[in-house]
Amino acid sequence: MNLSRGARWLLSLASGILLAFAFPDYNWPICAWFAVALLLLAINGLRPSQAAVCGWLHGAVFYPVTIPWVFIVMRQYGNLNAPTAGAVLALISAIGGLLTAAFAAGVAAVSRRRGTVYGLAAAPFFWILQEWVRTHLPNIGFPWNLAGYAAAQNLALMQIAAWTGIYGLSLLVVAFNALLAWAILRRSRGAIVAVAASVIALSCVAMIGPRFVPGAAPSAVAHLVQTNFPQSESYPANWMELHAGDLDELESISVDAARRAPGVVIWPEVPAPFSLMDPRFAARVQRIARDGGQDSLVGVVEWRAAPPSIGYHAFNSVVLLGPAGQRMFAYDKKHLVPFGEFVPWRKWLPFAGRITADISDFTPGSAYSIGQFPGGAFGTFICYESIFPAEVRQFALHGARLLVNVSNDGWFGHSAARAQHLLMVRTRAVENRRWILRATNNGLTVSIDPYGRVVASMPTDIRGQLDAPYAFRDDRSLYSRFGDWIVWLSVILVIFLVARILRISRR
Repeated sequence: MNLSRGARWLLSLASGILLAFAFPDYNWPICAWFAVALLLLAINGLRPSQAAVCGWLHGAVFYPVTIPWVFIVMRQYGNLNAPTAGAVLALISAIGGLLTAAFAAGVAAVSRRRGTVYGLAAAPFFWILQEWVRTHLPNIGFPWNLAGYAAAQNLALMQIAAWTGIYGLSLLVVAFNALLAWAILRRSRGAIVAVAASVIALSCVAMIGPRFVPGAAPSAVAHLVQTNFPQSESYPANWMELHAGDLDELESISVDAARRAPGVVIWPEVPAPFSLMDPRFAARVQRIARDGGQDSLVGVVEWRAAPPSIGYHAFNSVVLLGPAGQRMFAYDKKHLVPFGEFVPWRKWLPFAGRITADISDFTPGSAYSIGQFPGGAFGTFICYESIFPAEVRQFALHGARLLVNVSNDGWFGHSAARAQHLLMVRTRAVENRRWILRATNNGLTVSIDPYGRVVASMPTDIRGQLDAPYAFRDDRSLYSRFGDWIVWLSVILVIFLVARILRISRR
């Protein structure tokens, strides 16, 4: 295709915008199946450096369109003015654009050395490799709205994640885009037939496949308490006294639910200054466990002694109390939110403050701890950790037969972030074939079966509890067993291609 530079840039921008439209709250997942094809057409025939510009444009526009809520969070809770908050979102977009720039440059390099067909065939593998890098960037990894989550909005296609993880779904989406780009460039009857056959096959799976996804029978019920505290930038010293009535209501809700239907009581990630070092709060949650006669899992800030020069370390944690109010288990959040729960590279960024108003900089946990509910082992991941598939997988590897996700999505306001977050948690259930109980401060509070269905939910922005069905499972999915094997396959392929290109260059 003989396109002008401006036309190629416009195609690249359109590609990023359309891919963003595939996710909530736009909810046009079909866009993902042709958005990347526009980028592939834009870079066709370009040198790697020229293709990198197109890739960067795609990423630079994708992020502000798909995660505009970042601006809201920083404005409302980070005490940043509008220009500064906008500049931070622009920086995120610019950095994200560098990864799609690398993808585009890689595809262009293969195409120039081996031909367009080779470049398009390699594109899905380059894509999931850049998604993996995006996930594992030190301190600032942010795998939000990976391409595969567009496919995961269909229940049948979502099941692929049990074998390949989310990266396999991304591979499928980008492979179809590459096929579509090839057909447009080739303009032959065979290419049209190949695309038509693929469309028919995918459509059949998407429309008919959900009927064949098996159900999962629950055997127990948990009580997920939605605390519904307004998100605050700071907490006064008399917060407990000011909210005594709210806490009394939550205590009554929790105890009544446990007495009516025996089952563990689960409170969300700490939405307020909750700490078991506070004797008033400790007495209240112990009373809930004793009066309800059930285990209680609650999100708290844990304070632990540190060297004298530091005083105490703060941890974002969950603690399990037994029916007698005794402490039985604790898990400390391992993957903290950069610039929200800690400041990365503080030595070089002494001016950087937290964009959220937590009590203190948190210390990361050190272990994927496994607890025990009546009937089986469980693992808990906290809020932001849910977007990292390899980390959630560790709980299943360590013996968790049930997964619990506690979160405070109040930071997101009423933005699309809540729905986007839930989609990723549902995919974690499929990847590991585990029930997930998800308790949040103000929504979305749900029970998810091992096939990704939301089987019980409660309305957002209300205070109450959800009778959440669940069961323990012992089986392990292929993804649970072998992890990101499809990424390592891509690494091998990319290394082989790069070696071939270098060899040809030397000749």
